[in-house]
Amino acid sequence: MVLLALAGCATVPGSAPRGAAASSQPLDHIVVATPDESHDLVAQLLGGEMALTHTDLKTASTYYSRAMMLSDDPRVAEQAAAVAMAVRDVPAAQAAIVRWQSLGAKPAPLAQARAQLALSQGDTDEARRQLVLLVGTGDPDAWRQFGRVLLGSRDAAQAAQLLEAVATPQRLPADPQAWLAMSELGDKLGRHAYAQQIAEGAVKRFGTAETYAWQAQMKFHDGDKAGAKALFDKALAKSPKNTRLRLAYATLLGQSGDYAGAARMLDNGPQDADTYALRAALAARNNDTKALTRLYGQLQRSSPDVRDSSAYLLGQLAEMLDRKEEALKWYDAVPDEDEHAFDADLRSAVLLQDLGRSAEAHQRLAQMQTDYLDQPALLRRAYEVDAELYMNGQQYALAEHAFSRALQVVPDDPALLYGRGLAYAEEGQVDRAVNDLRRLLELKPDDTDASNALGYTLADANRDLAEAQRLIEAARAARPDDPAIQDSWGWLQYRLGHLDQAEKTLRGAWAVHKDADVGVHLGEVLWKQGRPEDARRVFDEVRKIDPQSISLHNTLKRLNP
Repeated sequence: MVLLALAGCATVPGSAPRGAAASSQPLDHIVVATPDESHDLVAQLLGGEMALTHTDLKTASTYYSRAMMLSDDPRVAEQAAAVAMAVRDVPAAQAAIVRWQSLGAKPAPLAQARAQLALSQGDTDEARRQLVLLVGTGDPDAWRQFGRVLLGSRDAAQAAQLLEAVATPQRLPADPQAWLAMSELGDKLGRHAYAQQIAEGAVKRFGTAETYAWQAQMKFHDGDKAGAKALFDKALAKSPKNTRLRLAYATLLGQSGDYAGAARMLDNGPQDADTYALRAALAARNNDTKALTRLYGQLQRSSPDVRDSSAYLLGQLAEMLDRKEEALKWYDAVPDEDEHAFDADLRSAVLLQDLGRSAEAHQRLAQMQTDYLDQPALLRRAYEVDAELYMNGQQYALAEHAFSRALQVVPDDPALLYGRGLAYAEEGQVDRAVNDLRRLLELKPDDTDASNALGYTLADANRDLAEAQRLIEAARAARPDDPAIQDSWGWLQYRLGHLDQAEKTLRGAWAVHKDADVGVHLGEVLWKQGRPEDARRVFDEVRKIDPQSISLHNTLKRLNP
């Protein structure tokens, strides 16, 4: 009609009517009627999608409830029903299901929705009736939908009851995967006898490798290791090249303590990234350097797709074999989208520090702190490793700064408070160290390391020795053979003037663990006992252990200015 009107206007001669604007056009007179937002289907659908994006399910339900009344598409009503059930709005869900049915809903998903609704209302009989209808539709996805309904139930006992009532051997289809899924679901819901019955039935009816393997896992969890191995042998006889079966069998053997058997199981047959990873874990568990070396070579020669997806594992293997430069190369090859990308960067920073490239290590960590600003857990870890590397390099002020930044991300984090407390103590900022360690003990009153650290800090500062004694005694009671705690106790005895007891305790700690700080403490006690030659011999040993020891330097300067 608009086109006809335009055509008519174009053929009428003459001037414009009196009073009309010379620039007036025919389209200026056309008014297009637009519905208000509540009756605009597109607006309702967009509103629903936006609400879902922001996980605002209640608002999304409102939008979809309007949208389904404006649309003849059953999928819109289906979505309205799903969202309404997610927010447990029973009237809205019922209305959506009625609308969905009127628009031609398919029987299987409709029965699934009705079963879910019945479960949410605690109506077990109706839920059972709908679930029977669901699995009876012949829909290829019916048993998967059945499992989803039960897994979504808030009442595990109710779900287990329905599982046994509906998923009977007589009703289950001629599909081994359905039998295995129902057996696993029964095991998850605490109906072990049912799970065993279905697993045994699957083996008798189908006898596939997967059915044998599942029954083997159930035998193993029941403590029947011999029965489990026998069933796994049958599974592998049916599918000898099945990598998943070999991995499952090797895992079972490893859990039984048979690491050699697990390794043999994986060494033969096709290899992929998962078999290499488990083989590496088993070799590392046994400290088998030869196996790690052989595995490293095999993985480097593997197919490009396996090698590329195993870059992080290759880096770990190279690191375990003390090939640090090669490890760096592999860690750098880990793609940004790989699940191990963050860990690869962390390990790279640690290796760079070990290789004497400290500036590069901290530069790498600084970049990570920028990259993971929006991920607090990873950002915290990047700061923590940065601080630990500074501590190892005896750059205590920088370590304290890194710990402080991490504590801005995760306030009152116990590990970070402990680390910063030690950094403060090494800097000589005793009050701040004591504040951090006391705060840590408020959060974790039974923390042995914190008790020992605070006790030692007080003893080293020669203050609050009664509190120091109480703290270190508590730590000794928890871990009487710990040389670090024995060092604290010996140093406290020195501060109390008990030189003989201090020497005995520190000498015992020094014999167990040749730590530079323990040696420095023992040497100072010997010096104060009037035995400078004995002290010098201990100090010489300390120099061999840590030539850059600041503690030794300061002690010698104080004892022999």
